[in-house]
Amino acid sequence: MTGPGALSEDHITALVHGFYGRARADALLGPVFAAEVPDWNHHLRVICDFWSRILLGTERYAGSPYPVHTRLPVQPEHFERWLALFREAAVEFLPPASAEIAIGKAEMMANSFRAGLFTFTDRKA
Repeated sequence: MTGPGALSEDHITALVHGFYGRARADALLGPVFAAEVPDWNHHLRVICDFWSRILLGTERYAGSPYPVHTRLPVQPEHFERWLALFREAAVEFLPPASAEIAIGKAEMMANSFRAGLFTFTDRKA
């Protein structure tokens, strides 16, 4: 996408930093991130690279985020809160069409993670 309203790396940086500002301050998500992320500068660079690959098709991120998340102390309610904060940040920091795409990708990822992490539990995600 080019021209006015085109998605840029600056948008992705704003999205990632805006989202994590919210998540770090969140009562449910903040403690998980505080316990698991020792180097925020590094983490934010990796996540910017990830979303750059997802939304712009760059090659800045390689690998899969799933294995890292399997060891985290998360429950289904963490995913709902993550999605709520991500939706807010996407709408605030991305052009409208890009926000819609990013939210769709985030919902798909969250559903995949929940299915993989909570398949054999009695809890509803």
